[in-house]
Amino acid sequence: MLNLRKKILVAIDGSPQSDKAAEEAIRMAAGNQSQFKSRIYAMLVLPNAPTSTYTDFVPTAPVTESEKWDELRRRIFYVVEKCALENDIPLEMIVEYGEPAEKLIEFAKREQVDVIVIGSSGKGFIQRRLKGSVSHRVSGGAHCSVYIVRG
Repeated sequence: MLNLRKKILVAIDGSPQSDKAAEEAIRMAAGNQSQFKSRIYAMLVLPNAPTSTYTDFVPTAPVTESEKWDELRRRIFYVVEKCALENDIPLEMIVEYGEPAEKLIEFAKREQVDVIVIGSSGKGFIQRRLKGSVSHRVSGGAHCSVYIVRG
């Protein structure tokens, strides 16, 4: 196995499963002992901002423009930021709007990511059948390896 720098994308949403995925991604990057450091991209995908209609006089601002955003961002990215800093791993944090599986796949392809690390929510059979699983859609549509971390 050639041990060169890897680009690792980790899906973050503030849940315990995504924190576990972040820890696994950092462990994967820290395990690369070559002179080339692996890089972590931590991506948070927020739902599409509601579109305003002509009946809206004052459209609501996206969550990233609210007063609470800095504190919320710190809490969501806390684990991956802390682990990356402790292990001296380069980290880039990304916030996107849209459908999570689509955005993760698009980013991975555009940035030529080597592996996507994503947590599994552990939804029951019925919820998975009705809504689908982001990890399942990512693993089916990604051009690269996908590492699913079970909670």
